[in-house]
Amino acid sequence: GGRFRWRTQAVAGGVRGAARGAAAGQRDYDLLVVGGGSGGLACAKEAAQLGRKVSVVDYVEPSPQGTRWGLGGTCVNVGCIPKKLMHQAALLGGLIQDAPNYGWEVAQPVPHDWRKMAEAVQNHVKSLNWGHRVQLQDRKVKYFNIKASFVDEHTVCGVAKGGKEILLSADHIIIATGGRPRYPTHIEGALEYGITSDDIFWLKESPGKTLVVGASYVALECAGFLTGIGLDTTIMMRSIPLRGFDQQMSSMVIEHMASHGTRFLRGCAPSRVRRLPDGQLQVTWEDSTTGKEDTGTFDTVLWAIGRVPDTRSLNLEKAGVDTSPDTQKILVDSREATSVPHIYAIGDVVEGRPELTPTAIMAGRLLVQRLFGGSSDLMDYDNVPTTVFTPLEYGCVGLSEEEAVARHGQEHVEVYHAHYKPLEFTVAGRDASQCYVKMVCLREPPQLVLGLHFLGPNAGEVTQGFALGIKCGASYAQVMRTVGIHPTCSEEVVKLRISKRSGLDPTVTGC
Repeated sequence: GGRFRWRTQAVAGGVRGAARGAAAGQRDYDLLVVGGGSGGLACAKEAAQLGRKVSVVDYVEPSPQGTRWGLGGTCVNVGCIPKKLMHQAALLGGLIQDAPNYGWEVAQPVPHDWRKMAEAVQNHVKSLNWGHRVQLQDRKVKYFNIKASFVDEHTVCGVAKGGKEILLSADHIIIATGGRPRYPTHIEGALEYGITSDDIFWLKESPGKTLVVGASYVALECAGFLTGIGLDTTIMMRSIPLRGFDQQMSSMVIEHMASHGTRFLRGCAPSRVRRLPDGQLQVTWEDSTTGKEDTGTFDTVLWAIGRVPDTRSLNLEKAGVDTSPDTQKILVDSREATSVPHIYAIGDVVEGRPELTPTAIMAGRLLVQRLFGGSSDLMDYDNVPTTVFTPLEYGCVGLSEEEAVARHGQEHVEVYHAHYKPLEFTVAGRDASQCYVKMVCLREPPQLVLGLHFLGPNAGEVTQGFALGIKCGASYAQVMRTVGIHPTCSEEVVKLRISKRSGLDPTVTGC
C-alpha cells in the first residue's frame, strides 16, 4: 500500500503472478525509465515535476577491464564531461607554451602529472553522480540500481544486491540505455589487452605511449588530448576520418593534429595484440596500401571504432519491441514510440538519431510533456549543432558539403569560405593554416544557409551562436547583415563576402 512497491518472488505468486497483476492494471508507476543517463534522467525529472509517480532503473555493466561508474550515463562518466576537462588540460599546455611571448616567465618544459589531473576529473564526476542521486530523491523519483530486463510489455525485472529479485511495472516505459564502445573481438588479444573510452578517463596512472585505433570523433578527441599533455600518441585509421562529417573539414582536423605531434598510420588495420614480458603491448597490423605486415610496441591500446546500443540484455522481444536487424538499435516513430505504443525510446539506443547528449535530453523532455503535460510538440532533429573537441576544435551545424550536393545537386550549391588567423595566435606565433570557416548555401536567392562549419578555437561557442539563426532559416544575406563582435574568431563567419566557390572544389585542401 506504499507509494513504491517492491515485489519479490514470494509476493503475488512470484514473477509470473506479479506480471499478471501488472498486465491487469495494478501498476506501480506512471512512468518507468530504463537507463540513468542524461536523457533518462531528464525524462524522470520532467515527469516528476508534472506530478507523476516515477522510477528510474540503472545499472553499469563493468567494462572488460573492470571499470565501473555511478549514475549519470556515458556523458557524465566516460564521455562529454571528462573528455572536455582533459581537453582543457591539453589546451592549458599549449597556453603555457604561449605564455613567454606574452611576458610570462615560465620555465620550459612544464611537466604534466596524469595522476593529479585524473584525480581532479574523477572527483568532479563523482560529485555529479551524487548530485543526480540527490536530485532524484528531492523530486521523489525512486532510483533502483538494478540491471533490468523486460518480463512483459508493462513490467521489468531486476536483481538487487543480495540476490533480491525486484519487479517494477508502469503504465509508460521509456528506454534510454544508450550505448557502449565496440570491441573488435575478431582481433587476437583485443579484449584482453585493449581499453576503450569506458576506461581511459578512470586510469589512475598515465597510459604512456598510446595507440588509438579508429577514425571516429572519440578516437581523434582522445588522441588529441593525449598528445596535448605530452604523450607519444599514434592513430591507426583503416578508412576516412570523421565519417558522416564534412570531409574537407575532417581532413583539415587531421592535418592540424599531424603537424602538432600526433602520428597517423593510414589505411592500416590491426590483426593481433600481444603482451610482451616487459609489460608492453606488441601490435601487429597490415597496411592495405602495400599489403605488408608491420608491428609496433605501445603501453596502451585504445579501441575507438564505434559504439553499439545497450539493448542485448533487455529482453526486448518479451515486450514486443522491434529493433533494427543490422544495428540492434530500437526502431521508433516521430513520437519516439516503439512498436509497442506505451513503450518509448530516446537517445543513442534509437535507430537514426544523433548520438548527442543534448538531443536525448530535449527529446526526453518533449516526450514527457506530450505524455503528461498536454503538449503536442515533437523533437526536431534537423540542424542540430555539435563540436568535435580535437586540439583545433571543429564545430558544425546543418548539412556537410557532401550532403548538400547530394540533396540539392552541385549546380544549386554555393560555398563561401575563408582562412583566418585568430588574434590570440599572432603574438604567440602559432600556425593558423588550418583555421577555416565555410558556409554551405543554396545558390538561388535568398540563398538559405544549409550548413556552417568552423575550425578553430572555441568552435563550440561559435557554432552554438549561429545555430539559432540557421534553425530559424537564415539566409546568406541575413548572416552578412549580422554585426560581428570584434576582435573574435566568430566574426569571421559574417565576413564571408568575397571568397566563394560552387559545389565540391577538388582544388580546396581536403576535398
